[in-house]
Amino acid sequence: MSEQKNEKNALVPRLRFPQFREAGEWQEKELAKFLTESRIEGSAGDIAKKITVKLWGKGVFAKQESIKGSENTKYYKRRAGQFIYSKLDFLNQAFGIVPEELDGLESTVDLPCFDIGEELDPVFLLEYVKREDFYKKNGEIADGGRKAKRIQTEVFLSFPIALPAQKAEQQKIADCLSSLDELITAETQMLDTIKAHKSGLMQQLFPREGETVPRLRFPEFQDAGEWEEHDLGSKVTKVGSGITPAGGEKNYKKSGRPFVRSQNVGWGHLLLDDVAFIDEETHRSFAGTEISQFDVLLNITGASIGRSAVADSRIVGGNVNQHVCIIRTTVELSPIFLNQFLISQYGQCQIDSFQAGGNRQGLNFAQVRSFSIPLPPEVDEQKKIADLLSSLDDLIAAQSQKIDALISHKKGLMQQLFPVLDEVQP
Repeated sequence: MSEQKNEKNALVPRLRFPQFREAGEWQEKELAKFLTESRIEGSAGDIAKKITVKLWGKGVFAKQESIKGSENTKYYKRRAGQFIYSKLDFLNQAFGIVPEELDGLESTVDLPCFDIGEELDPVFLLEYVKREDFYKKNGEIADGGRKAKRIQTEVFLSFPIALPAQKAEQQKIADCLSSLDELITAETQMLDTIKAHKSGLMQQLFPREGETVPRLRFPEFQDAGEWEEHDLGSKVTKVGSGITPAGGEKNYKKSGRPFVRSQNVGWGHLLLDDVAFIDEETHRSFAGTEISQFDVLLNITGASIGRSAVADSRIVGGNVNQHVCIIRTTVELSPIFLNQFLISQYGQCQIDSFQAGGNRQGLNFAQVRSFSIPLPPEVDEQKKIADLLSSLDDLIAAQSQKIDALISHKKGLMQQLFPVLDEVQP
């Protein structure tokens, strides 16, 4: 592909495949020129086999329902290859193409479907509308900023689309982006496989309920004896959290002592891209919340309750706010082992057990101290297990970064493969 200068009055992308560099400008037309709404009579809502479209371009799926719909609601049959969108979730990128395996399933007029004309490649269309330049700008104009309002069919069909004169160029762009999607899907499946492997391994490395030895044990610990349950409080020297400085974010600095908040604690690792800082005077007033090397940080309130990570040199000497609990272990408990336990299904089940009605609202220090944790007789076995699970975490992190890089690459490529209509002046 080659870059092509985008003159102010020319509707051309910044990046174009060599064979189309001289193919001329793209054309701007209404979607109504290429799309025709499909209204094939279907079933009543109580018996219809339904289709739904997920947010953020995640695809089209059969809808699973535990309660039957109303017999008074009218449904329409949908065909493979049709374009579908959600009137209510237009601004949430709820777009898709009906796959072959869902041919004949049904939806209401709130999930309209369209036959696509021969002049328009379906994948090109889908990639085009998934761009923020399309759905966010057009959606906000159409609903006047009230995001709960539906984007009606006639409004959607009036939106402009820019496309090259030759369908072959559409298909080339579609093929390029589809190949990236396939790569992202493959790498995501690999990530899921690694996560599943870790989850299965943890079930083998920790004793099951009612058992005192794990199903899988390192050779050197085969005869090390039974594991025992301990209250976490008996294996720690500190359980406590901090406070937010008076004035809140106004007192945060661009540098200084790291100030760790709940958003900085991920599932087993630190998330420090947006870590805040406080000055020395504020730090001294928070002396009881200073972070030490290998402290285990546990989120104890809010939507991220239950996430934990181990403190490293990047935040040592910093402080935590009231939403993050510092757990400082004795020599009898490996902090990395504790961290792995907390984010496992065993630790998460205990956290859930303290939450009224299944809502994760908050943990107090007494509850944290009361966590029951199974421990082998030797700390070295804890460390061996922790090292193995941490190595898998490193693989998971590397794989996640690879996926993020591919997604970012695709986003940047799309910005160059499609022209921006606002850049064109009459």
